[in-house]
Amino acid sequence: MIQERNYWLTTVEMPRTDAPRTLPDTADVAVIGAGFTGLSAARTLAKKGARVVVLESESIGWGASSRNGGMVLTGMKLGVNQLLSMYGRERTQKMYAASLASIDCVKQIVHEESIACDFSCCGHLEVACKQAHFDDYARQVEVIGREFHHELKIVSREELRSEIGSDIYFGGMVDESSVGLNPARYVAGLGLASLRAGACVYEKTRVESVERGNRQGDAGWMLRTSHGSLWAQDVFVATSGYTSKTTPALQKKIIPIGSYIITTEVLPDALARELSPRNRMIYDSKNYIYYYRLTPDNRMLFGGRAAFFPESGETVRKSAEILRRGMIEVYPQLRDTKVEFVWGGTLDFAFDIMPHAGQMDGMYYALGYAGHGVAMATYQGQLMARRISGESPDNPFDGIRFPGAPLGLYNGKPWFLPFAGAYYKFLDWVS
Repeated sequence: MIQERNYWLTTVEMPRTDAPRTLPDTADVAVIGAGFTGLSAARTLAKKGARVVVLESESIGWGASSRNGGMVLTGMKLGVNQLLSMYGRERTQKMYAASLASIDCVKQIVHEESIACDFSCCGHLEVACKQAHFDDYARQVEVIGREFHHELKIVSREELRSEIGSDIYFGGMVDESSVGLNPARYVAGLGLASLRAGACVYEKTRVESVERGNRQGDAGWMLRTSHGSLWAQDVFVATSGYTSKTTPALQKKIIPIGSYIITTEVLPDALARELSPRNRMIYDSKNYIYYYRLTPDNRMLFGGRAAFFPESGETVRKSAEILRRGMIEVYPQLRDTKVEFVWGGTLDFAFDIMPHAGQMDGMYYALGYAGHGVAMATYQGQLMARRISGESPDNPFDGIRFPGAPLGLYNGKPWFLPFAGAYYKFLDWVS
């Protein structure tokens, strides 16, 4: 049996933060979470002169920020027609523009901070699992071109071999703007950039409570942690799929969903080129999605929602078996290829499958990336840092309706995930 091990973490050494240091008495901003969102915010705030303390219950990049596929994608989880019906033309145009700006944001940070993270402008390929899905691609391309002035390309089934070494799909859709990177190297670089800017990061420091308070007549927040207490003028919650009862109002809005990845041994160059001739970031059109790509050293990385529950030893083991079968279904060429790595991470889904940012109970937050978090989390961290600093950045996800569970039937423990998984499998069968 394959032992759980994250391939990305074998390629990087995470920044050292001198964990035993004592917490300061005060800070301008306390950031909860040292992933993409929190570190991006900390870097921006510190560069603006704020005293920033980042509180992380594990270590820099420990959660989904180092466990994802390294796909920096345009767009959002929901399709453009659904977004238009939910938010109207003007708001949806701003949301789509933000998804493109988020990739530019990552690109700028990688350049400014000289982060060696195998950044590759390779584009992404979405492949259609059914003819109806492929037929919908043409409608999407027309709407996105007309409404958002962004060009996508349709790839017919007959031409698909130029993009992917598989014959099971009905066609594809290419967006050249998406990017691939090594997420562990990127989050490590973001952590170093935050430290260089002057932010203080405290690892193995679990926030146990956050309460309104006053200090010398100034309103703020008292944060009690596993390593002492801290008073901060503002709090920014950047915990995504690991949002806990420490912030119960946010926890009730977010569903933690597991996503799992296997990675093969290094492939021969010719086989790697056959599987992915243009080295795209690839994902399919199902609700129960598969996503896959070549790593920089020519391994096949293959991931998906093999189990909806957050990661555990049992779900990782079962997911490895499911994903290997899925990988061979897509690529029979890999039937005899050894799988060397398997791991899991936890994504943050809102009930409307949308990113959200703003203030709740007086605390700032950004989360709900639904698997599109590498770029959007970085971008939202930056935008919310500017807002905390007193600016008014145009953020189309700030202040949109943030629904909870129907009838309030959710307290942060996702008891309904097996039913949701069965429902999405049924949708994939009938649609």
